[in-house]
Amino acid sequence: MKAGRQQESRGRRIRQGRLAKALVTGGCVAVLGFVPSAAVATPGSGVSGTVVAEGTSAGKLKVKTPNGRTDVTFRTITVEPGGSTGWHTHSGQLIAVVKSGTLTRTLDDCSVEVTPAGSSFIEPSGADHRHIGRNLGTEPVVLWVTYLLPQGSALSDDADEVDCDARK
Repeated sequence: MKAGRQQESRGRRIRQGRLAKALVTGGCVAVLGFVPSAAVATPGSGVSGTVVAEGTSAGKLKVKTPNGRTDVTFRTITVEPGGSTGWHTHSGQLIAVVKSGTLTRTLDDCSVEVTPAGSSFIEPSGADHRHIGRNLGTEPVVLWVTYLLPQGSALSDDADEVDCDARK
């Protein structure tokens, strides 16, 4: 009788072991179904892309979106030789790439940033970040700008000129 129980117990352990292996194997197969694989990827068709401008930042870019809904606008801006943007601010951040020419910006603290073609920069938001962009060169400055503004905001707001001569 004791031998019969041992044999029955051994059979139960074997069945449980097989069941456990089957469950583990089935679970692994199921998980693999959720893992992306190049083997099951489909090639794209009818899609093309064009790089319109490329620029490298001088350092790490810190992008901040507004609280709430954000209007994203992409815009090309051309500043002719001798031209300027006028003093202004933005209610959200801008990411800019200088496609051609050299942009010279004077910031609220009277510092000057010169950004040549192939460079990128972020313009911060807020009234304490007023600035003016100038083209002091002989060829047009072409900017590719992405605006990240609170919903319904103007692209820019006029600002009073900073008197940098008085600050010297």
